[in-house]
Amino acid sequence: MATVTITAADGGRFNAYLARPASGSGPGVLVIQEIFGVNAVMRQICDDLAAQGYVALCPDLFWRQEPGIDITDKSKAEMDKAFALFGSFNETAGVEDLIASLAALRDLPECSGRAGAMGYCLGGRLAFLMATRSDADCAVSYYGVGIDKLLGEASAITRPLMLHIAEQDQFVPPEAQAQIRARMASLPTVTVHAYPGLDHAFARVGGDHYDAAGATLANGRTAAFLKTHLG
Repeated sequence: MATVTITAADGGRFNAYLARPASGSGPGVLVIQEIFGVNAVMRQICDDLAAQGYVALCPDLFWRQEPGIDITDKSKAEMDKAFALFGSFNETAGVEDLIASLAALRDLPECSGRAGAMGYCLGGRLAFLMATRSDADCAVSYYGVGIDKLLGEASAITRPLMLHIAEQDQFVPPEAQAQIRARMASLPTVTVHAYPGLDHAFARVGGDHYDAAGATLANGRTAAFLKTHLG
């Protein structure tokens, strides 16, 4: 696998992890990081997507604060650092960086042209914003945080979007989940899957709330969704 450099809209440059399929080419998937940076979990997701035939790109979204963040959820110090980065993250600039990354992904010779976005936690929130603000061919959000505060943008969703919601998500209370599901129900291109009894980050391999059955179910739904909408 490789590291590529992307030029932001404002001229800055940042790195992204690139995983290519064995076939040499395929549709693109923009993988959007959690609050732990482009770490082993994100790189493995890219590698798994490459094994399914996709060109997977995961950009460093914290490059404006501290380039090269690669931490875990295994210590208090790392968790404190992750939440501090999340707290100071410029979301508007981050979405612009993702839009630049999506364009760079499509421009890669390995990419067949169609490309979607898929994110987790912070990345799940940003995947929702990619569905409202970008021309991504489809988007997948895993337990996105704060989407209930973004529902004013929902009318801009015209392409397929899949949301995975953990019903016991400690960061997304039941009332917020109800608001999201009610608004999404009116949008024909949106599919919402809820996972009873599961907490935030249930699909993060090795995480405290990892649930193998839930992760397998969600990932299977995602695989079918991507195949349908990206080819």
